Amino acid sequence: MKNIVFDLGGVVFARDPQKCEKEFIDFFAFIIMENMPEFWVDYDRGKVSYDDVVEALSKYHGCTREVAEGHMRTAIGMQEEIRWTKELVADLKRAGYRLYVLSNMSKEFIEFLRRFEVYSYFDGDVISCEEHTVKPEKRIFEILLSRYALVPEETLFVDDRKDNVEAAESMGIHAFLFDYRNPRESCERLRGMLLR
Repeated sequence: MKNIVFDLGGVVFARDPQKCEKEFIDFFAFIIMENMPEFWVDYDRGKVSYDDVVEALSKYHGCTREVAEGHMRTAIGMQEEIRWTKELVADLKRAGYRLYVLSNMSKEFIEFLRRFEVYSYFDGDVISCEEHTVKPEKRIFEILLSRYALVPEETLFVDDRKDNVEAAESMGIHAFLFDYRNPRESCERLRGMLLR
C-alpha cells in the first residue's frame, strides 16, 4: 500500500457530541441516515448555495430561517480534528505514505476545515462541491485516481459510510470502514495494518 485516502466528516473531523445540545444533534440527525435529503446532497455537490440550504433546512424542520442559519453556523464552527486520526495521519506521513482526501463536502465547510493543521499533511484532495459529483458516484473516484495517478491496488480508502466503501472496492481500491462512533479503535486497527 502506497496511498491512503481519507474521508473527512466522521473520520478526520467531527463535532464533540458532549459540547452539543440535544436540539442541535437532532437537527442534523439526517447526516447519518442511509439516504440523506436531496437538498443536502445537492449542497455537497456544489449545486445549491449556502442560502438555498438554509432555506431548505428551515422547511425540512418547520423552523424559522434564523434558527436554521444559527444551526448551520454552529455546525461549521464546531468541527474539530479527531485526535486519534490526526496522530495517525501524521505518523503515516512520516512513514512515507502519500495521503489524500476524498470527501463529500460543501464550500463553507471545506473552507473552514482547510485551516486546520492536519490538512497540511495531505498531498492532494478531491472535494465534491468543487467537482460537482459525490460519493458513491463512480466519477468522483475516477477524478481522484486520474488526478494523482493512483494505482487502485496500491490505494486504501478510509470512509465511515458503507456505500462509499463498497463503491471504492468496486473500482479495485482497497477500503476500510471507519467507525465514527469509535474513532480510537478504528485508528488503532489502521495503525496495526499500515505501521507494523
